[in-house]
Amino acid sequence: MTLRFYDTASAEVRDFVPLEQGKASVYYCGATVQGMPHVGHVRSAIAFDQLTRWLEFRGLRVTVVRNVTDIDDKILAKSEQSFGPDWAAEPTARKDEEWWALAYRYEQEFENAYESLGVQRPTYEPRATGHIPEMHALIQRLIDRGHAYPALDDSGDVYFDVRSWSKYGSLTRQNIDDMQGAPDADPRGKRDARDFALWKGYKDGEPVTAKWESPWGAGRPGWHLECSAMVTKYLGTRFDIHGGGLDLRFPHHENEMAQSQAAGDEFANFWMHNGMVTYEGEKMSKSIGNTVSPAEMLELASPRVVRYYLGQAHYRSVLDYRPTSLQEAAAAVERIDGFIAKAAAKVGQQVGEPTSYTEGAQAAMPTAFVAAMDDDLNVPQALGVLHETVRAGNTALAAGDLGAVKDALSSVHAMTNVLGLDSVKRPEAVQSREHAALEILVEAQLEARAAARANKDWAASDAIRDTLAAAGVVVEDGAEGATWSLKRD
Repeated sequence: MTLRFYDTASAEVRDFVPLEQGKASVYYCGATVQGMPHVGHVRSAIAFDQLTRWLEFRGLRVTVVRNVTDIDDKILAKSEQSFGPDWAAEPTARKDEEWWALAYRYEQEFENAYESLGVQRPTYEPRATGHIPEMHALIQRLIDRGHAYPALDDSGDVYFDVRSWSKYGSLTRQNIDDMQGAPDADPRGKRDARDFALWKGYKDGEPVTAKWESPWGAGRPGWHLECSAMVTKYLGTRFDIHGGGLDLRFPHHENEMAQSQAAGDEFANFWMHNGMVTYEGEKMSKSIGNTVSPAEMLELASPRVVRYYLGQAHYRSVLDYRPTSLQEAAAAVERIDGFIAKAAAKVGQQVGEPTSYTEGAQAAMPTAFVAAMDDDLNVPQALGVLHETVRAGNTALAAGDLGAVKDALSSVHAMTNVLGLDSVKRPEAVQSREHAALEILVEAQLEARAAARANKDWAASDAIRDTLAAAGVVVEDGAEGATWSLKRD
């Protein structure tokens, strides 16, 4: 099956044909490092990590660029707050922290979150502050082409003239007259309130370290300009995929596309956007107290479980968090890892030996899994194949068919590897041979319990369940039989 991805710009699933044979170029928006990472940031990183891994599995050499926005109005505001009486308003705040120190500190928090959850490092991770000359050059090209102008109020701002670009609004299918004004600068210096800032002139009271000289006066770059300058530096004026969260489509990606194409660059061939994370159907919001952070998730479950949870939905769909979500993900991961432990013990492999892309993974990968992933990264369907393979492997274990066990184990390793689960360290309890022994003993008890239930010997069935519960084993009955997990403290 041909690789196919949904393209936001054309609003259709299209065949993916790399611009350069054997290679793929991917840019996705990273963090504006003004605070701790939230779950939406991490979900986006995992989605594009899955994309990268799948492109690599399909034989492409992938160049990935993920930017760091380390200069922004929000960063400056957070820094300014640290010098005031309310500096401790946020739990992670530090007193008298310069904007560049704050940005770097939070950048490291993002890196730690990505690493904890097995997100591969990008090929390049440029910072906005390191690419000011490229931004100046892009602004000048836009001015020369008649698509940008210095502010009319001598503020030192430079704006993109949205009405000069007839395709403005095409990414999000909006009519320019229906749009609100861009809130990034005082509209008095604009020809149209919707024009957005490419360069922001320095204002009295701002940190002198947050300004750079330019042909239009000292100042700093606008948010949208930064990504356009960085992506073309590392991937060229035409590249395969531009990605990010759904919330970035407008105004950020709309403005990126407009300024880049107006400057003469073809820019992205595909636009891919991942969906949001909600809390019991509602948008997460600090003001109503229904947020959950990656750090809080990692206190409740292992990194492998959190990775599974955040990566289990289709990347374009909403991922809804509920108090039981991580428990459900943990049960699914335990079924996978339980089979791996038992099968590895039977066939003499070390637990945690993933099959790499070059060590038989192509042959071991089920065709149904490949078809699902080729079809716009249909991870839910791919996970269905993974769990079906686990069930078949457990059946082979019960039958003593070691050939089938080994085949299933190879397939499970290939699938968990390409989904990035094997990039997250397993808990030692799962890796141990003791866990494999426990699995065999519990499964034997469950088989005895199933036989008792079949004979309507409810007393024997209840006694087995009570014995397991006393040992900290939770048994749940379902349509496909009983499953078990270890009781959590």
